[in-house]
Amino acid sequence: MIEMNLKSGFALTFDSLYIGGGTPSVFGAETIGRIIEAAHRSFNILKDAEITLEVNPDTITPEKLEGFRRGGVNRINIGVQSYNPENLNFLGRLHSDSDADLAGKWAREAGFENICLDLIYGIPGQTKKAWVADLERALSFAPEHLSCYLLTYEPGTPLDASRQKGRFHPLNDDKISDLFTSTIEFLAARGYAQYEMSNFARIDSDNTEKPGFEQNRSRHNRKYWLFTPYLGLGPTSHSFKEPERFWNQPDVPDYINELAAGRLPPSGREMLSRSQLMMEAIYLGLRQTEGIRTEAFEEKFAVDFQRQFSDTLEGLEEKGLIRSTQNRCALTHKGMLFLDSIVPLLVNQI
Repeated sequence: MIEMNLKSGFALTFDSLYIGGGTPSVFGAETIGRIIEAAHRSFNILKDAEITLEVNPDTITPEKLEGFRRGGVNRINIGVQSYNPENLNFLGRLHSDSDADLAGKWAREAGFENICLDLIYGIPGQTKKAWVADLERALSFAPEHLSCYLLTYEPGTPLDASRQKGRFHPLNDDKISDLFTSTIEFLAARGYAQYEMSNFARIDSDNTEKPGFEQNRSRHNRKYWLFTPYLGLGPTSHSFKEPERFWNQPDVPDYINELAAGRLPPSGREMLSRSQLMMEAIYLGLRQTEGIRTEAFEEKFAVDFQRQFSDTLEGLEEKGLIRSTQNRCALTHKGMLFLDSIVPLLVNQI
């Protein structure tokens, strides 16, 4: 809250507030409510802002969830990860599959009308049948949003250390491809549309004035993909206001000591060059199913998109990896599997 006061001069209007990173649900509802109140005092936050709280199933009760909602949270993001006990154990999660079930049930009973569930696929030994079982169990709560993340092995983590020691064997690319495709097809058949590589929103066709797909997408996460300015608070948090990116130091004791002395904690910052901004626009644009809006890209960077990337685009279209029209350039579902290989091909033409 001290950092909020020190950064209250950040001249932006906010339509989303995201309380996450770590496990904020270990705090009581009163603490979360005070954080939200402090944010409203320090910043210009719209009345209809999307206010999300990340929760882990083992840290919540019906009473806490009701308190979170009364305190101003209107979107709950539940870190389920899996409903398979063996997978939860592999991932080092502290909750059980029944805890995950209860979290979804309690969130609905507490009055939340915007629920997101996080799931992970690509776990060693995971079959298509097991993954679909996870998806089916998640949909039993009819969540407004699903985030389905591919398991990654971040350098320096215990999981990656175990991988390097050969304690398990990651799924091969063919199996991961099959799980990715199955996810899109399974959810589409049940009324969930993919709008970003890992994110799906429920379509509520009976709401004609405000289609559910638009309403159920994560307003906050889209900020990162659309180059919208954002402000981060807390150790290691990042902020962005084009063309500058800046971030807080990771050391928690130093962070606390600086704030206690009435000073902003030291941070790093970088000014992104035109080329760097173009690279990020390509990468973030292609992560979205809508793709890159070429007209906006051309206006921003003063280039002819088709002419700039024509050689590469033609080859990718012939392989069925990309769809390019006068107004959009988007990856096909097949192309999304090769995002990390496709982006460098385009970036090399900048």
